[in-house]
Amino acid sequence: MTVRFGVFVPQGWQMDLTEIADPIEQYEAMTAVGKAADAGPWDSIWLYDHFHTVPEPTMNSVFECWTATSTLARDTSRVNIGQMVGCNGYRHPALYAKIASTVDVASHGRLYAGLGAGWYEHEWKAYGYEWPELKDRMGAFRESVEIVKKMWTEDAPVYHGKYYSIDKPINEPKGVRRPHPSFWIGGGGEKVTLKLVAKHANACNVGGGDPALIREKLAILRGHCDTVGRDYDEIIKSTSIRIDPAWSKAETAAKVESVVEAGADYVILYIPRVAYDHEPLLTFASDIIPQFA
Repeated sequence: MTVRFGVFVPQGWQMDLTEIADPIEQYEAMTAVGKAADAGPWDSIWLYDHFHTVPEPTMNSVFECWTATSTLARDTSRVNIGQMVGCNGYRHPALYAKIASTVDVASHGRLYAGLGAGWYEHEWKAYGYEWPELKDRMGAFRESVEIVKKMWTEDAPVYHGKYYSIDKPINEPKGVRRPHPSFWIGGGGEKVTLKLVAKHANACNVGGGDPALIREKLAILRGHCDTVGRDYDEIIKSTSIRIDPAWSKAETAAKVESVVEAGADYVILYIPRVAYDHEPLLTFASDIIPQFA
């Protein structure tokens, strides 16, 4: 199996820019990682859609996801650029679709448009978004996925749901990729999220690098695909791994091999301290990626 690889750029969310004082230099450090990936064998670069740091909110820089996506689209020329994943609660789905269409054009068709239900409660409340019960977050997410697809594929889409409505919004241009921008749905929810993947998505992201969980979620996804008549093999199955810089090359390769054996065909890495040192990024590209080509 040929495996493709992506890498998160240092955006601030995981406290990964705190050793740089100047915000311009912080942004350029993020961009520099994107450019380094663009020059190598990486398929993609990724951002988080969050406003506050983890594991707790601190007074530190976190660059906004879609703004950064659009600038990285112009600072690179080859890699795809995605969000793992966009938070549904932060933008009306019609606006999300319009933003994504614009960025797909700006990147010459290199957008991986990520969407998920969202989970970071304090962040929602801090920014003035209502924090719904889980059933309502998932209900709104289901409607959003349907609206986004309509916005990307219909000239006069109409939708009247419990949570959202649209009435023939014009979305031109719709994007570059056909039939629509590459749509990545993140999350392993078995009753809603994985059903939406089977019906609507180009790709999923499951398991958080845990082989057992990847197997479990992908088996459920395959069942949903069978139910709706979707070809399971046409869906990209991604997972995310946090690389420990102390790992040997053999340990790193073994970790990747474990998620590939579990069914993942796309691996997205988070590399700590890559803002300050590109060497782990370059070493992975030269020594690990070729093993899975």
